[in-house]
Amino acid sequence: MAGNTSTALVVVPRGEVALARKDTKITDPLRLVRDDVHLHDREEVRKYLPDILGRALARIWIDQSFAQSFATDPKTTLEQAGVYLPDTMAIEFAKASSDRPKIIVYESQPNSKFRIRVLYLQLVMMAGK
Repeated sequence: MAGNTSTALVVVPRGEVALARKDTKITDPLRLVRDDVHLHDREEVRKYLPDILGRALARIWIDQSFAQSFATDPKTTLEQAGVYLPDTMAIEFAKASSDRPKIIVYESQPNSKFRIRVLYLQLVMMAGK
């Protein structure tokens, strides 16, 4: 980089690491959400859950016990992390040995065997030069 001009969105002085705003206390750096999140309908799930599940996918890469818990029961694991979904929502987690992990969120209506896919996430890593 030429000169002292920074193109960073948030400039942090050298030697300092910005973890959060000054008024925010981080008690668990691996927590998915700062405060409990209660999602009530499909629109809220579509709006807020992709960011949370993106953090969950990233944590799966670095936390083996979280990965095992999430693979066994994703919805309960999210609840233990402070994220609560409507009862009509179900989450499927899939990871083949060579595949990247993926999460699919479905919504089903009572007394119906059909499910609507609400969202799909898959961790994709890209390298650049």
